[in-house]
Amino acid sequence: MFQRLLVATALASATFCSAATELVIAGRDSSYGQAMQHIVDEYQKAHPSTNIKLVKRPSKGLYESISLSMREKTGNYDVILMDDTWAPEFLSNNWLTALPKEVEDKDFIQAPFDIGRYPNANSAAYAMPMVGNVAMFAWNKAVFDANNIEKPSSWSEVLAAAKKINANSAKDTNGIVFRGVKGNPIVTGFLPILWGYGADVVDANGQASLNTPEAKQALTAFLAMKQYAPRGVDVYNADEVRDSLQKGSAAMAIEVWPAWVPNLDNPEMSNVVGDMEIMAPPAEVGAPAPMLGIWQLAIPADAKNKSEAAAFLKFATSPAIQKTLALDYGIPPTRESIYNDAEVVSKYRWYPQQAKALSTGKARPRIHNWAEVESILGDFLQMTMLGQMTPEQALEQAQRRISRVIKV
Repeated sequence: MFQRLLVATALASATFCSAATELVIAGRDSSYGQAMQHIVDEYQKAHPSTNIKLVKRPSKGLYESISLSMREKTGNYDVILMDDTWAPEFLSNNWLTALPKEVEDKDFIQAPFDIGRYPNANSAAYAMPMVGNVAMFAWNKAVFDANNIEKPSSWSEVLAAAKKINANSAKDTNGIVFRGVKGNPIVTGFLPILWGYGADVVDANGQASLNTPEAKQALTAFLAMKQYAPRGVDVYNADEVRDSLQKGSAAMAIEVWPAWVPNLDNPEMSNVVGDMEIMAPPAEVGAPAPMLGIWQLAIPADAKNKSEAAAFLKFATSPAIQKTLALDYGIPPTRESIYNDAEVVSKYRWYPQQAKALSTGKARPRIHNWAEVESILGDFLQMTMLGQMTPEQALEQAQRRISRVIKV
């Protein structure tokens, strides 16, 4: 059946040439690189005549390499792994190949799949979601029960819970923890709060939209959380947040990612086994808007072996591969069936909640230079956190700076 699917894929679009004898894949290093190596090894077992060269690079180096290759039309790569924030630049420059309809599958959770479409969610797909990263909210049910607090459904309730926990604890448990390091960490923590108040960094037209009453409410709430957080939270990053949760020294985290939480239930590393719950972040108005951090597979427009590349994409995101990546490599899937798989859920009990968060997830602003905009916002957020600016000053100046550099 798989061979018939490859034939159908090849016939689906005239842009896909005959089967290739070699694929060159640009991917990440570290755990993502290990996962991709597994996919490559399994694909070669099924297709022994196909030679594959897997290039592994850190995130920044990967972006620089693939963007240069596609800009110069060198045809260096047949398949690329890309962060979803790179997609607006790549797609608007026509650097990616539209995928045949056969790669689409209703088993994919819609929100992660649709951010690979262009120019809108009803258009053709240009990328397939491989890694289902989504920002979640963590809370310690045992601590909440001990303090007679219900699960928070708004950021106001988060603040009230943090205040009560701090007041009732013997200074060994903080109400909340978050990443305060400037740049990507502090912005990533702040965005679900910003969105939860009905505000955003840019509007639907890609114009800066931070200087609003809603954004001020969100930033004021974010700043208020510091008084219930550990001392030095201004320089906390992922390791400190994870350690605070595992030690039980923080009752809530406004932002956790799938790679941070597996050891919460590991008795060799955690004091809170079975106590921590993971859910979509609260919302002050409207519905929760968890932040997506999807890594996608795509085919460059100048790829030399598009038919084989399309077959590889479908194989790499298949249910069998996604299940193995989840169980053996901790890679969060993008398929509904894997989140409901009994074996997978027995290892990651929060997966059903994670699937719900993915289904309502929101992508970061679809602008060309999100990294630059994020850096500007991160600087102002930390200056405000350190008391060097008022929320009004920070939002006004961030709005002005971002308006000058934004690229849509």
